[in-house]
Amino acid sequence: MKHRILRTASILTLVVACASGGRAQSNQALPVPGIDPARDVPGAKELPDAKTEYKVLFDAAAAPAKPSDVNQMLQTVARYVNTLAKLGVPAEHRKIAVIFHQGSTPAVLRNDAFKARNDGQDNPNVSLIQALAKAGVGFHVCGQALLGQKIDPKDVQPEIQVDLWALTTIINFEQRGYVHIGG
Repeated sequence: MKHRILRTASILTLVVACASGGRAQSNQALPVPGIDPARDVPGAKELPDAKTEYKVLFDAAAAPAKPSDVNQMLQTVARYVNTLAKLGVPAEHRKIAVIFHQGSTPAVLRNDAFKARNDGQDNPNVSLIQALAKAGVGFHVCGQALLGQKIDPKDVQPEIQVDLWALTTIINFEQRGYVHIGG
């Protein structure tokens, strides 16, 4: 287990910190506006390959420090998507998904439901989830977490699929060849 956590942390660090370098870069607009891709690292050796299909499941389990903060995993996903795009990985090779569960579950709430639970505070995650969905990212939420947190599925943003259980979603994605990041 400890080895798996260290491997996952190493992969995420590599993806976010060292993803750019000497390859041709796209001059197109990035798929997720307002989020910078990973910064260029002169001489970096491991770079995204436009011919590789990137299948990644990001595990959003942690809540932000305050309800007014955007979930940090969403920012990481956006940076990853933009980095792949910047370095020429075509959209059809970016198979990215996010599973929300545990403390991150309230991020899936429609704005009105979030406001009702957070003293009128808008859900800071809505616009980023919408932008990521437009960029092709798939979203899932743990049905057990919804039940545990007394969230009605009708209050979940339409971009997000309600699944039975995060554990099932994670295992199913791993069996389909996705790399599991976070958790």
